[in-house]
Amino acid sequence: MADKEATVYIIDLGESMGDCHNGRDESDLDFSMRYVWDKISTTVAASRKTWAVGVLGLNSDATSNPQDKEGLEGYENIEILQEIGPMTMTSLRELRGKIKPSGNIAGDAISAIVVAVSMIEVFTKKLKYKRRVILVTNAESPIDEESIEDVAQRINDIGVELVVIGVDFDDPDYGFKEEDKTAVKANNERILQALVKQCNNGVFGTMAEAVEQLAIPSIKPVKPFKAYDGLLTLGDPTKYESALAIHVERYFKTKKANAPAASTVVIKPEHGGPSQATSQTLDDEDTEMGGMEFSGVKHMRTYRVNDPDAPGGRRDVDFEELEKGYEYGRTAVAFSEADRDITRLQTEKGFTIIGFIPFSSYEPFLNMGETGIVVAQRQNEEAELALSALIHALYEVESYAIARYVQKDDAQPQILVLKPNPGVEDDFECLYDISLPFAEDVRSYQFPPLDKVLTVTGKTLTEHRLLPTDDLKQAMSDYVDAMDLSKFDVDDDGNPTEYATIESSYNPIIHRINQAVRARAVHPDAEIGPPAEILVRYSNPPGELVNQAKRKIDALIATAEVKKVPAKAQGKRSKKDQVKPLSGLDIDSLLGQSKRTSISPENAIPEFKQTLGTASDDRTVENAVKQMGDIVRKLIRDSFADLQYAQAAENMRVMREELIGLEMPALYNDFLKSLKKSILSGELDGDRREMWFKHIIRGHLGLITQDESEVSSVTEDEAKAFEK
Repeated sequence: MADKEATVYIIDLGESMGDCHNGRDESDLDFSMRYVWDKISTTVAASRKTWAVGVLGLNSDATSNPQDKEGLEGYENIEILQEIGPMTMTSLRELRGKIKPSGNIAGDAISAIVVAVSMIEVFTKKLKYKRRVILVTNAESPIDEESIEDVAQRINDIGVELVVIGVDFDDPDYGFKEEDKTAVKANNERILQALVKQCNNGVFGTMAEAVEQLAIPSIKPVKPFKAYDGLLTLGDPTKYESALAIHVERYFKTKKANAPAASTVVIKPEHGGPSQATSQTLDDEDTEMGGMEFSGVKHMRTYRVNDPDAPGGRRDVDFEELEKGYEYGRTAVAFSEADRDITRLQTEKGFTIIGFIPFSSYEPFLNMGETGIVVAQRQNEEAELALSALIHALYEVESYAIARYVQKDDAQPQILVLKPNPGVEDDFECLYDISLPFAEDVRSYQFPPLDKVLTVTGKTLTEHRLLPTDDLKQAMSDYVDAMDLSKFDVDDDGNPTEYATIESSYNPIIHRINQAVRARAVHPDAEIGPPAEILVRYSNPPGELVNQAKRKIDALIATAEVKKVPAKAQGKRSKKDQVKPLSGLDIDSLLGQSKRTSISPENAIPEFKQTLGTASDDRTVENAVKQMGDIVRKLIRDSFADLQYAQAAENMRVMREELIGLEMPALYNDFLKSLKKSILSGELDGDRREMWFKHIIRGHLGLITQDESEVSSVTEDEAKAFEK
């Protein structure tokens, strides 16, 4: 069952929260909301109905809470901005407009905590919940401390975690102390800290530390997932009495984490004017962001085949009439579902040991995929004893077990290597497993040896210009030692320690996308800030270490005689300077050839080059480019799937190179802009976007930039923007 959480945020909206303090260029409220928005947006992104959020405004202009309605005193200027419930994008947008400084400081923080605890008690009743109250304040408004013992007792009885985070609160552990603190704030800090200390589960801290901790990605806790529950066998128990069968359970030890996927949505016309498509598939449910309502994009496909008797030469066919087809050379081979059933491997759920190998025979590079953990079935002493005996036997003989694993019936089989963990170090007995490649997954390549040279006559040379000398080996060894990271960092006690540990290395793709999504959800129109420093810390070697190793790398460069290779200059020929033979004779006239004016699709590239080679004016070149462009368009339009895309791309490559040589890049750039419009608009007989992305963009056939031709007006940034 999913974890249930109920959290109430108490946000101080007092007049003083709109001021800036301690050299910050943002108000105390904006500084505090950086923490609150991050936590709330994380809840929204999780999209769990069991995570409930409520928001209270302290020192608000209005008063709205159950205690005040009952006529109790001391609950003025405390307003419920959002009742406890699931947090959505709509409620987040509504809450954003309510968070602004008020004009008074008459609210009491202790009373606000009482209201928050009461909200949680009513909502959660006696159910199992993780209850939390988070107070964010600068403690500039008076606080009544008479009843803090009763409040603390009530908090402990209900099981609420109280978190008090103050703007510019003193924190010796963090190393911060506010100078010139007012007497009111100092007294309020003392009261709030005393309240937290009386709570069984309380946290007291300063906002600067809380905001700083936001840069550290929060690791999502994952509950164990049972992937297999059945027998681990050695031999066939149905045939042999001596076969081994142990009832085991398999769980995931490591699981690949993926970045959140984008969804394609469209703005509803009644909310945002004409429908505008943005980003890849959303459910039919609508959603809102930034005041605009979005709707999921529905895909509809039609299939057509050539039919001379049908209007237009083509007719529509139903999806059920289609067969899967595979390319075999230039031929499409149909493969029916009946054929697929014959070739599909019929498997049964099972976990069978098929062999053993010594530790020394296993290479770590064979590891594939995710890691699992195999333990004995719970409350099964016989299985625990049998698995323990197997684990210790493998450990004593220093061997791994190789097993065939099928998670469920008709699933693809896997070959796993089982590593024994006898619990000597961690007091936990288990088998760790990881997938091994099949023979078809392994690619073996032959490379010449690095320590010797074999001549064509079979002679072995140990000294050669291609082999490193002893001095070069020593210089490389010194450089590697100088770049050692294992002892570069220091721990809290000042002792050398590893620089980039696994625990402090985060996936920048996943966490940066999450950071950007949260920022855009809270502030739809604001710019997304730079990535957190902890995400890019290890993208480059530390500067201090690089400086220390500079002398070693310089010595390595000198010993290896490394020299910079100058860039290869591209030869350019002008339209006026045509290539002529040494004899000075006109070869074309001697052979009776006239200047070519037309280009045929069957021999496009040679004829295109000949036309440019004999062109005497710009009009001839422009005509040749137009003909070649028409040929490229026809190849794309008439292509069955992508069969003629490569030929069209080769024609474009030749056109591009020739026009760079003739210093006429504008002709190619104009053609490419027109071609992109035709491809993306579907003018070339359907969806031809694969030609654009796979053959043009990946084939480096984009716009000719100033780096490639001095007469081009296209910059590198413009070319990259055009490719998007």
